[in-house]
Amino acid sequence: MGDPFRHRPSPESLTRLLAGTAGESLGITITEVGPDFLRGTLPVDARTRQPFGLLHGGSSVLFAETLASLAGWLCLDPEAGQQAAGIEINANHLRAVTQGVVTGTARPVHLGRATQVWEIRIEDEQGRLACLSRMTAAVVGR
Repeated sequence: MGDPFRHRPSPESLTRLLAGTAGESLGITITEVGPDFLRGTLPVDARTRQPFGLLHGGSSVLFAETLASLAGWLCLDPEAGQQAAGIEINANHLRAVTQGVVTGTARPVHLGRATQVWEIRIEDEQGRLACLSRMTAAVVGR
């Protein structure tokens, strides 16, 4: 798909955009803006675990949607005042994670004028796939 991003803020500035949001509350950090992906991390701790000690599926979905929404915004014209708003998301939770940090990578599957589709892979510290998610976003004006 080539380079889909129309602007490239630093990972640090993208992390700052999470201030005061659920992403900040869960400890999401954006770590890399690659040639065709956005990557970040999420700690597996008391904020993100379910009562039985596993990474909560809802935490994984929030992480996936955060990455895909930010990546979707990077594909839009910054002067047009558009954003990518999630309208559907699914997730397959494939491996339990109980501690450490998971890494999520969002890559585009489809980038249209009105919709985008993103695949988000969430892996544990050993690089094993813990969650595979897909999000559809609507391209909307602010």
